[in-house]
Amino acid sequence: MPAHNPSYTVHRGVEVPDPAPDEIWTVGAVILDRHGRAFAQKRSPDRRLFPDTWDIVGGHVEAGETLLEALAREVEEETGWRLTHVRQFLGTTTWTGDDGGGLRHEADYLVEVDGDLDHPTLEWSKHSAHDWFDAGNLARLKENRSPGEFLIHDLVARVVT
Repeated sequence: MPAHNPSYTVHRGVEVPDPAPDEIWTVGAVILDRHGRAFAQKRSPDRRLFPDTWDIVGGHVEAGETLLEALAREVEEETGWRLTHVRQFLGTTTWTGDDGGGLRHEADYLVEVDGDLDHPTLEWSKHSAHDWFDAGNLARLKENRSPGEFLIHDLVARVVT
């Protein structure tokens, strides 16, 4: 089988966790624009998992995918943009959703993309809004979240402040 040749580059030293076969993994992409603002989209109010909350681009790793293949796929599916560079590993978080789906492991990355950043192609059945966030409007990322559930806010804050 030929080696997979991705259309993106990975910065030297970027960690990629190796999921165990019985683990459920998700990936997240913090995407910055030329002004250093981070992209987030608001999950639709009828979503089963984290309804009406802000989220970074990402989702579940499918069977047979590597974490970075899933990251590239999710970026394209959720925004229409193309992953071009994986700049930094932001860490792994373990969380349990409010959907009964059990424990998940999430690997988050700071990435660069190619595409019209002013006009993402959102999945409107899953997301109701999008915006760019910097230190001035970071608090909005806490909307509809309880204290202790500020993963997205805290992740974005590490990158933009």
